[in-house]
Amino acid sequence: MAFLTDRKRANGMGSAHAGVHHHWSMMVSSAALLILVPLFIFTFGPILGEPHDVVVAYFARPFPAIVSGLTIVTGLMHYKNGVQATIEDYTSGLTRHVLIVAFTCLCYAAAATGLFAIARIAL
Repeated sequence: MAFLTDRKRANGMGSAHAGVHHHWSMMVSSAALLILVPLFIFTFGPILGEPHDVVVAYFARPFPAIVSGLTIVTGLMHYKNGVQATIEDYTSGLTRHVLIVAFTCLCYAAAATGLFAIARIAL
């Protein structure tokens, strides 16, 4: 029979000391997306259904390219943080670590691909 104090029992079960930073990064990205998504919709919407050369010429301009790039990066980083919180809540052990690394790599790869595509069109 082990005689453990409440503190010894709770050791290793408490805060990871990263919750406040994670919460604030989610709040900041949410506020940024609150501005960026309508901007993206209003810049992307008028060009829907246009021929390829018109779309390329439109996204070669700085404002649509910057809005699209910021929306892609901010949206995917917000998604990465949300998925990480969900994985931390519902999985444990090696599965948790593998899923976090996999989704982090997926989000960074998608952001890099989107930025590369926009840069290729804009430049």
